[in-house]
Amino acid sequence: MTQLHVHGAAGRLGQMIIEYAKQSGKFEITGSGRGENPRVLVSESDIVIDVSQPQGSLAVASCCVTSQKPLVIGTTGHSADQLQELRNASAKTAILLAPNFSVGVNLLFWLAQRTATALGPEFDVEVVELHHRLKKDAPSGTARRLGEVIAKARNSDYETVGRHGREGIIGQRASSEIGIHAVRGGDIVGEHTIYFAGIGERIELTHRATNREIFANGALRAATWLLSQPAGWYDMQDALGLK
Repeated sequence: MTQLHVHGAAGRLGQMIIEYAKQSGKFEITGSGRGENPRVLVSESDIVIDVSQPQGSLAVASCCVTSQKPLVIGTTGHSADQLQELRNASAKTAILLAPNFSVGVNLLFWLAQRTATALGPEFDVEVVELHHRLKKDAPSGTARRLGEVIAKARNSDYETVGRHGREGIIGQRASSEIGIHAVRGGDIVGEHTIYFAGIGERIELTHRATNREIFANGALRAATWLLSQPAGWYDMQDALGLK
């Protein structure tokens, strides 16, 4: 039986991961929430899933390095410095960072890369994401990752070409831009659409999540895969064999 520790267990996704882990019959679970020190619980676990807050990811990553435990991170909204700290930690233990645990979304990342490469710079790219009114970060980690994947496929840098919303007299759209737009409202679980807009034709790639089960099951799938991996930096495409 795999000993699983869920960091951020009080949140909606944390609770769902625990529920589905119990239903699977493959895990024994412990959890910790905000303000708790997970060090002992991490040391007694085989694998850790973090779905807390950006600073919480750093704290639990430190515990995982000390105890040599693999870590799956589903938290989003990390700063560049925080991401670098996590990358540094991955030199000492296996870390899988996934802005979205959905199998379908991770296929979307792959399709976005292939489509951007095939179409080239002649097609303008815009990403629109929709989430529930309670989501704290914008754009979503998934939308940001889509922007990064597309920018890399076009030999550019997301931090330079990403354009977050438009207002006023802004002039003609630069062909190098990747527009990223966030919509918030109601109980929308999650929706991401990439528009590749050319002259006379348009390609749209869309993923819609209708429940959160896909995220919990994806997190458990990632954790099961990461258990057998050496120290290193991984993502869901590694876990799904898409690379």
